[in-house]
Amino acid sequence: MKIKKLLVAMLCVAMVGMFAACGGGSSEPAQDSSGGGDASGAITVNIWDANQQEGIQQICNDWTALGNPEVKVEVIDWDNYWTLLEAGASGGQMPDVFWCHSNTVQMYMENDLLLKLNDYIDADDTVDMSKYYEGIVKLYTRSDGNIYALPKDHDTIALLYNKAIFDQYGVEYPTDDWSWDDVYEAAKKITEASGGDVYGYALNTSNNQDGWYNFVYDYGAQVITDDHKGTTIGSDAGKAGMEMVRKILTVAAPQGVVAETGTDSLFQSGKVAMITQGSWMINSFYTAENHADYAWAMIPYGDANGNGQCDDGERWSAYNGLGWAAAASVANPDACYSLIAYLCSEEAQKKQAELGVTMAGMMGMSDAFAGAFEGMDVSAFTRVEEEGSLYFRPYTRNTTVWEDALQQAGAFLDAWQNPNDPAVMATACDNAQQIIENAIANE
Repeated sequence: MKIKKLLVAMLCVAMVGMFAACGGGSSEPAQDSSGGGDASGAITVNIWDANQQEGIQQICNDWTALGNPEVKVEVIDWDNYWTLLEAGASGGQMPDVFWCHSNTVQMYMENDLLLKLNDYIDADDTVDMSKYYEGIVKLYTRSDGNIYALPKDHDTIALLYNKAIFDQYGVEYPTDDWSWDDVYEAAKKITEASGGDVYGYALNTSNNQDGWYNFVYDYGAQVITDDHKGTTIGSDAGKAGMEMVRKILTVAAPQGVVAETGTDSLFQSGKVAMITQGSWMINSFYTAENHADYAWAMIPYGDANGNGQCDDGERWSAYNGLGWAAAASVANPDACYSLIAYLCSEEAQKKQAELGVTMAGMMGMSDAFAGAFEGMDVSAFTRVEEEGSLYFRPYTRNTTVWEDALQQAGAFLDAWQNPNDPAVMATACDNAQQIIENAIANE
């Protein structure tokens, strides 16, 4: 009990400012539910993205039609999702089946709050862990080899642009051959030509996975090293990547404007010509009023060696993956595992992709997702897996401690607010190196 109380205290701090990657952009109001099953015996599934609810419910209904219990998929908005989950961790009622995220899953696994799946997997010849993306499998596997979630999906990042704005200001459309320097030049032309009425680019610096993390990797550094024990963000390569971020910010929407309105809203209102965004948000733009003007290109590359072409290791996209998990204390663990295994089966993973819910957590399903949005080419998200490089979204045991600290004064906030001074960004990188190293040392 003492350990669980400590966990809850840590989680309360961790939830402040948590980045809502992988579908966290939903503005669906919170449901009046803390999960934990249903009086009728139905299984309660909690998610945080309203865009995915309909498709996931369809797949759950397929499982029910096989003679299994009814499933109720409930949407809890991002902030309330974690509040309810941490309340369950302190002795309340956790949902039966739910999504896990890289920001906090380590602490849930360490404290045995999730259903251990090893025995189920060993006895299930339909589940082959080698078919899932390696980074996601590792994320939901504890250091002792115990597995606590099966991979639900994965995601990548691409460049979204408004063709109408590019036409208006006579700027050529982005292509898959664009570097970040090309983004800068196009953004500069649009921002200056419009007199600041339209910004060429917008970067939400608090959204690291679909934003500035990728610059660090494009130029040869790592936010968190592969062993999860260090960082190279303060290296020359890390500073080169963050210098490109700084440069682009000088011709992009000011951070005060972004903080007030948000990159997605600025883009959809025609105030911004380009943003980077994750595949989990495609549907928001696909269903938008002006979606015919929107197009995607592969995430630009960092021309680290200055030779004017994309060389191996210069185009990186972050990827992350949610995991389907069940509470350790769930009343019907066998049924919950059966549902999780079905959701992560080849049949269901393919249907998830075909419905455009998300890209699959199982490898080899990306083509089905690319064809899910009639009239909009979203293949930039899938082609980057073949034509670029993927790195798993950086995490450690307590990710949000250093992640949140990087957004504060003394770290990158100073550079975000004052992008005209290269020295401020260089100092921020040095400070970020120390912040991350200290946080890892104290985990």
